[in-house]
Amino acid sequence: MKKTTLLFASAALMIACNNSPKQGEQDNNQDSLNNTATSSAPPNNEEAATAFDISNIPVTTTAIGDFPFINLPKGLEEMNKPMLRKFDVCFFPIDGIMTPFEGRLYKTFVSPIRGEDFSQHFFEKSMAEYLQSIGAVKIFDGEITKEEYDRYNKQDPDKGGEGDIGYAGQNIKFWALRTKDKGNIYIQYLSNNAGASLNVLQEEAFQQTITKVTADEIAKDLNEKGKSILYINFDIDKADLTTDGKEVTDQIVAALKKDAVVKITIEGHTDNTGDAAHNKKLSQARAESVVKALVADGIDKSRLTAKGFGADRPLVANDSEENKSKNRRVELIKND
Repeated sequence: MKKTTLLFASAALMIACNNSPKQGEQDNNQDSLNNTATSSAPPNNEEAATAFDISNIPVTTTAIGDFPFINLPKGLEEMNKPMLRKFDVCFFPIDGIMTPFEGRLYKTFVSPIRGEDFSQHFFEKSMAEYLQSIGAVKIFDGEITKEEYDRYNKQDPDKGGEGDIGYAGQNIKFWALRTKDKGNIYIQYLSNNAGASLNVLQEEAFQQTITKVTADEIAKDLNEKGKSILYINFDIDKADLTTDGKEVTDQIVAALKKDAVVKITIEGHTDNTGDAAHNKKLSQARAESVVKALVADGIDKSRLTAKGFGADRPLVANDSEENKSKNRRVELIKND
């Protein structure tokens, strides 16, 4: 099969497949907990979610390696750069209800290496036998309804992204695995005669990483590092400080009052989304907005300089939403 044809056919996995539901492989002593394809309206979402209890699955003693725990079958490869998130949400079908789980996430489209054809049977048999061998249990093998897709799809922030699964008419196979040292792991995949999609989530609890900026921390950074990197909230595409942003500028004021002679440059920075000239103008306006807030609270304007750099000086590459958020910042630079 030519590569061009393959790419178009594999991309079609992102929309509903035309294949009718297939009976899943027999799992012997690892029978599916919920292995009925849904063709009628799904049950109540709350009831479906509570019916599934992963504690009913035995803890595996098999070593499974490192995240994402699955190597693709021989002759297959990730079609594009996979989605890798340290923390995200992914929806998995429980009794035909797309149910959210949170944690470390891997999503990819799968295609054959150049010059090879894709075998749906080979992919699905490889996946099923491997997952059984490590102690995973099949939870669902079937389709979700159009009504279910319409209900949940706007809740999924990654809908339409790399390796996406969960459209009406797709035959989804969902497995769960309990481990002693890796926690709960959820795997879902689907395939047709051109390619496949694979999702793996390692369940983890959310950990808050935002801490309140304090004047002491700002003063310490200025004295020890010569700068302090802050994330100040502004109205979208505007230079107006939000209530949260004003709380940060209050701490800057307190820090500058601790050292009554230090002078600083307030630098505005953006990510690379949108027009470069607009971003530079916006970053300048935001830096000036911070200066204005500081002066209004009693800081001598002669101690302050505002500069906007747009996306010219990124902290990290603008290659993911997480990195772009790191680049949208304000830096306080201590002047010599």
